[in-house]
Amino acid sequence: MSAVPEAARARAAALKRELEEHNYRYYVQNDPVVTDAEWDALFHELVALETTHPALLTADSPTQRVGAKPATELAEVTHRVPMLSLANAFTDEDLANFDRRCREALAQDEIEYACEPKFDGLAVTLTYEKGILVQGATRGDGAVGEDVTANIRTIRSVPLRLPLDPPLLEVRGEVLMLKKDFAALNERQAANGEKLFVNPRNASAGALRQLDPKMTAERPLTFFAYGIGAAEGVVLPDNHGALMDQLAEWRFPVAKARAVVRGASGLADYHRRIGALRPDLPFEIDGVVYKVNRFDWQQRMGFVSRAPRFAVAHKFPAEEATTELLDIEVQVGRTGAITPVARLKPVFVGGTTVSNATLHNEDEIRRKDLKIGDTVVVRRAGDVIPEVAAVIYAMRPANIREFVMPKACPECASAIARLEGETVARCTGGLFCPAQRKQALLHFAQRKAVDIEGLGDKLVEQLVDANLVRTPADIFRLGLQALANLERMAEKSAANLLANIEKSKRTTLARFLFGLGIRHVGEATARDLANHFGSMDAIMVADQAALLRVPDVGPVVAESIWRFFQEPHNREVVEQLRACGVAWPEGPPAERPTSGPFAGKTVVLTGTLSSLSRDDAKARIESLGGKVTGSVSKKTDLVIAGVEAGSKLEKARELGIAVWDEAEFLRNLRAN
Repeated sequence: MSAVPEAARARAAALKRELEEHNYRYYVQNDPVVTDAEWDALFHELVALETTHPALLTADSPTQRVGAKPATELAEVTHRVPMLSLANAFTDEDLANFDRRCREALAQDEIEYACEPKFDGLAVTLTYEKGILVQGATRGDGAVGEDVTANIRTIRSVPLRLPLDPPLLEVRGEVLMLKKDFAALNERQAANGEKLFVNPRNASAGALRQLDPKMTAERPLTFFAYGIGAAEGVVLPDNHGALMDQLAEWRFPVAKARAVVRGASGLADYHRRIGALRPDLPFEIDGVVYKVNRFDWQQRMGFVSRAPRFAVAHKFPAEEATTELLDIEVQVGRTGAITPVARLKPVFVGGTTVSNATLHNEDEIRRKDLKIGDTVVVRRAGDVIPEVAAVIYAMRPANIREFVMPKACPECASAIARLEGETVARCTGGLFCPAQRKQALLHFAQRKAVDIEGLGDKLVEQLVDANLVRTPADIFRLGLQALANLERMAEKSAANLLANIEKSKRTTLARFLFGLGIRHVGEATARDLANHFGSMDAIMVADQAALLRVPDVGPVVAESIWRFFQEPHNREVVEQLRACGVAWPEGPPAERPTSGPFAGKTVVLTGTLSSLSRDDAKARIESLGGKVTGSVSKKTDLVIAGVEAGSKLEKARELGIAVWDEAEFLRNLRAN
């Protein structure tokens, strides 16, 4: 920076501040104070300065909103704090139940809630380091999203620099398209003879996931903040309502139609008020969100599965239409699940034309009394998958047909089975079925199974799509040239993969069994089967009575294993793998240790062990007759606590369960 004249440096800094101020007033406050021509003049002056003095160009410059090169793919981003989904409420009864659960959990007569519209957009997280935007990511599955930083930078309502500079601040929010911008976009599409977008959400999602940020910039996206993820070095308010005010002070767009209310009646009043305002809001919403306002109370309530207990999304009534149920077909999922699908006479509902709808399972069809030929009510709310809600019996014709679940898989002709106690029927041709092929191969190759290093999602997809691999046995028949010809695979990479494939041929019976992907057979059950029978042949010919004699194998698991090996395709793949040289030590059934510190005990591992990995510790315990589980309960005999042990250790102490540190654990291992 020393080579840059002081006047140029000062002018560039002033231009950056002024342009961001104008962006804020235009895109966030909707109150511009300069014309477009005046803004353009300031922008081009800054571009000229940065071109003359490249040292002035910084990541937070307004000129860098559309400056990145197109990406070849969207990289994965692991969220520091999971981006959880919300449980839904649809009725007044659901709302009353939510309020009751909150009051009971917090032992309060009345709860204060923060309320805000539920945006119909795409959830993202923005990461700022020392006040500078460094990353934008989609929600993804809640734990891992996609890196869309270059595209986020094109959204002018997103601050590139904050008025504070903590080491880390993650701002959560929604990317969407305003109604007026969506209408203008479709007008341009029509004028250019291009395809119209169905709704703002689809247009926004497609724009944000573009590989070329210049294409994203062509769509008028905006952003609204609704929370905080990870934060370091910044003092945050103690409640959600105040946090929203704080985000607004930091120049993030936030919903103006938000409120803090008390009790179930306050929630219901807010829902009615927003419902009335809905047509006049500048953006699409599909409901409202309620959150317990106090953060300490949120922490006390905690989470269930992938959703917080302290929040709920109150959806507006779904949009509905009537149409004809033309047929019911079945689809085979990646795990073999057989899902009936309604083929409908196309009907426009919920902002899109619907011709298919999931029917979930056979029981659901019977419960709704659906017949092929019926006139039905189709419901769609927001981005929810369309569903057939009900039959209109007054319009039922005489020539209706019953749906009959097929006996054989439409993809591979293997038997379709439905285990006792399950609602989903499944194809039993796991290793052979084309629909399950990619999932089966990835499961077989994973580290805890036969462990083929380098055989990941993208490579498996290429191998299957190129018809080079159909069953796990085909992996061991791959040649160097076939692999080297694949996209992004050079000869050296192909040779390394072949070496890893060869190495994986030496495995254990337990790993091999787990790799077969038999439903309900996890690592522990696979080890129990290997120890009990000692050989693959003994397992394959075992009847259900013999399987039930294996520790922890119940009727459902026994039937699943038996059905798997009853399928000739699966036995054939096992024999092909043997013929390809995949081998494991076999011997007489192993006896479980009956003495020692772990024999017959249920053990939980928590925290980090410095001397061995979690998998190694688990294997050692199980080899000495113990059983390792993931959660602490009254049935737990022992908890082994490493560094930074958390809630499991606390629960063990509450229940009076024996706790060993790493040193004591190692002493007992060495003694055996």
